[in-house]
Parts: sequence; C-alpha cells; structure tokens
Amino acid sequence: MAVNSPNSPRQKMINLMYLVFIAMLALNVSAEVLDGFGLVDKSLRNSSHTLTDRNDLIIEELETYSKQNPEKAEEWFQKGLEVRSMTDSLTAYIQELKHLMVREADGKKADVDNIKHKDNLDAASIIMLSPINGKGSELKNAIDNYRNSIANHVLNPARRNIIERSLSTQSESNKSWEAKHFENMPLAAAVAILTKIENDIIAAEGDALENILNNVDAGDFRVNQLNAYVISESDIVFQGSEYNARVILSAEDTTIHPIMHINGATPTLNEKGIFSLPANSVGTFPVEGYLEISGNDGTTTQSKFSSTYTVIEPMATIAPSLMNVLYAGIENEISISVPGIAPQDINATIINGSLYRKGNLWVARPNAVGQDVTISISAQTANSAMRQITSREFKVRALPDPTPFISYTDANGNLAMFKGGVVPKTTLLNADGIDAAIDDGILNIPFRVLNFRTIFFDSMGNAIPEVSNGNRFSVRQKDQIRQLSRGKYFYISGVKAAGPDGTEREIAVMEIRIN
Repeated sequence: MAVNSPNSPRQKMINLMYLVFIAMLALNVSAEVLDGFGLVDKSLRNSSHTLTDRNDLIIEELETYSKQNPEKAEEWFQKGLEVRSMTDSLTAYIQELKHLMVREADGKKADVDNIKHKDNLDAASIIMLSPINGKGSELKNAIDNYRNSIANHVLNPARRNIIERSLSTQSESNKSWEAKHFENMPLAAAVAILTKIENDIIAAEGDALENILNNVDAGDFRVNQLNAYVISESDIVFQGSEYNARVILSAEDTTIHPIMHINGATPTLNEKGIFSLPANSVGTFPVEGYLEISGNDGTTTQSKFSSTYTVIEPMATIAPSLMNVLYAGIENEISISVPGIAPQDINATIINGSLYRKGNLWVARPNAVGQDVTISISAQTANSAMRQITSREFKVRALPDPTPFISYTDANGNLAMFKGGVVPKTTLLNADGIDAAIDDGILNIPFRVLNFRTIFFDSMGNAIPEVSNGNRFSVRQKDQIRQLSRGKYFYISGVKAAGPDGTEREIAVMEIRIN
C-alpha cells in the first residue's frame, strides 16, 4: 500500500540544471541563460504537479480507509488533511510572492507564466529584502515552521534528515538566507528559486503522507498502536545493587479488549483497559489469571500471566538533625520503615543495647551512658535475598533532670500541674504532695519522689525547715502552710527523685507564694 518516491533521474537532472544555471548567473552570462531559468522553472512546476498528483492519491486512500474503518483510520486521515492544509497554505504564499515580484518588474498586467523583464535585478530585492515590508524573513519563518511540523509526521530518520536538509534555511556564508537567495537576483532566477522551494515542500508533504499511510497499514494486522514498555523486576532499587528490567514492544488494538480473568474473577476495566485490586491490608498478594482472545477464525486462545503486588502502610520519616540521641535506662520507641518494603520484611539489629518490635514500632534500650549505639536495618528484597539497607549511630545520654510539680484539679475539673509561683492556699492544702517528671514536649517520663523538705520563715525571718513523709506533705508541713497569710512565700527544696533508669538525683527548688 505504501508509495515509494525516490528522486527519479529526471528530477535529479532538473536539480542539476538548477545548480548549473545559478553558477552561470554568477559569471554574468548572456540573456539566453535567463531564458533557461524559465525552462528550469517550467520543469520544476511539472515535477511539482506530478508530486501533487501522487500526494492526492495518498489522501484519497486515507479517506477510503477512514470511511471503511473510521475507528482506526479517521485519526490518520485527519492528520493527512492537516499536512495538506499546511502545504496548501505555504505554496499559496509562495505563489503570492512570485506574483508580487513579477508585478514589481512588469507592472499591473504582470503574468508569472510570461515574464517580460526577466533580467530585472531589483524586483526580488524590493519584495523580499525591503527593510520595512520585506517578505524574506516571513518566508524563512514559514518554511521553518512547516519543516518542524512536517518532520513530526516522519518517523524514518533518513527521510526526516532529507526533509530537514531540503527545507533548511541555514546560511553557510555571512549573508542571511534571504539575501543569499534574492539579493541582486534576476527576476527569472528568483521565480525559479521559489518554484524549487515549492517543489521541496510538496516532496516533503509526500514523505509525511506516506508515513501516515503506513501507520494505517499497521491496523490491517489488528494493531493500531505500538508501545514500548519497561518491565522491571522491581521499581525500588537499593543503593549498591542493580536495576534489572527488560523492554518489550507491545502491538495493541485499542478497539478490541480481550476478556480478562484475574484471581478467579473477571475484573471491571476502565476505558484504558486498567483494572484495580483492593489494598486493604499490608502484605504481598498474587495477581494470577489469563487473557481470553478470539481469533479471526472464531477460535479462542488463553494467555496466562502471573505476578504479585505488595501493600505497605503510608509512611514518611521526619528526623530532625538534633534527635539522633537515645536515653539510657528507658525504652526508646523508634519508627523504622523502608519505602516499598512491607514491615514484616524489615529486620533491625543493635550494637551496645537491646532492640525488639512493639506493634508497628521498635524499642531500643541502650546499655550505658556514653556508649554509642548503632542500629542496622536490613530488608527482604524482590529476589528473596536479605540485604542490609542502612545503619545509623546514636549518642546515648542520661535522662535530663525532671521538674518537681504539685498536682491539682483546676476550676474546670481538669488535672493540672503547679510548678512554682503564685497559688491559692486551698490548692496546697488539697494536694497530697510533690511529684516529678520530664515533660518537655519530647519526653514524657515520670520520676518517683523519695523525699523533700519545706522551708518556712517566722516573723523574725528565721528559716523553719520541715521534712516530708516520702513524696507526701507531713502533718507539720500542712500546718505551716495553713498558717501562711496572703503574700507570704516558702520554698520546697532538697527534692530527691528516682528515675526509670534507677538513678537518684536532687532536682530543682520550687518557690511558692500564697495568693
């Protein structure tokens, strides 16, 4: 069905004559040479008519296929009409330029087919190179746009290269493309140059239409779309390993969908043939089944397939740079995740401590303060090999000192903490004693208060210390608080607290003023 159109010997001869006459022009040969340009122009126009007839046949063939099978061929027919429209527009513009040149030389009764002043050296320059209304740059831009648009319809690199060379507007000299072709050029030669450009445009149109026609040919094999797909072993690759994949060429008929059976059921497909499977729980799940395809003879063929997909929880790791610290003596909860790997396929180990799973988290317990901890992560990869992913070192620090506070219930019935300052006397009298905890927005760790002392002042300013019963106010301490008047203050000091790491420490002093 495809139409072959290599340059015929006659066409090659015409092109050679064109080059010879241009060279002879540079030697200022006789007027007979100018008549020769008319012969070249006529031959080029005849060649253009032949090419146009060939292109018309391709358009007609595209139209026929479009009527026979619009679902497959209508798209290509419309592309062919688009190419024809661009060609007609540009060749009409070139015809207009010819007329303007000849009218500039011969007057209002100018006839492109019967030029009187063939040796006129001004007409082409005036029309094409005039500083204000010169058409040369417009023609150059129009040719560039046409060349770029047409090249998109030609898949063969060699054919595309021929089009780009034949319609090139690059100048290899100091002169612009417009000046090189039309500056001080005899009218007969300028018209022949435009006809040569027109001939190249129609030839380029033929290559584009032929390529479009060949795409419809692919549809005769029940294929209207060719796609290349990359099939990888895994889309997730760890640093230091290899990305393994193969590329397949898929010939598809988008107008016919085979019957699909997946995991014992027939799924619903969208307009692109895409199906969906649920991902309600984490893990690795099979995708197995077959495609049922009917042949032209009515027989049915089954093509089996098998794959898997892995469902993981949505996850993101946010790790501030100052948080690479673990605390000794407590359970440090850690979130460990590897994108693309299910949680059950992740393993972690620790140096200088203990590490174990706790639900969706891990818990690390360092051995000692100052002894750095290293946690290593490994994961089960697509080829069932356990591969180390990364490791990270953590500093191990002692827990910071807790803050002493008095627990009470506020006016709204909510549990609150008083950490010093002004407080109603009734709040103190209703409190049991002193508690302590690290509660800084990052850690929330309670401590056990062992004992504390209060320091009151008599009317002479003498300090009166009282020792608690463990973490509770003693009777004498409550009596001292009861005797305080508004504006008086006292201190709670010598608070000794034991943390979950087993260490005891004396923590901050509280200053309390009665409201």
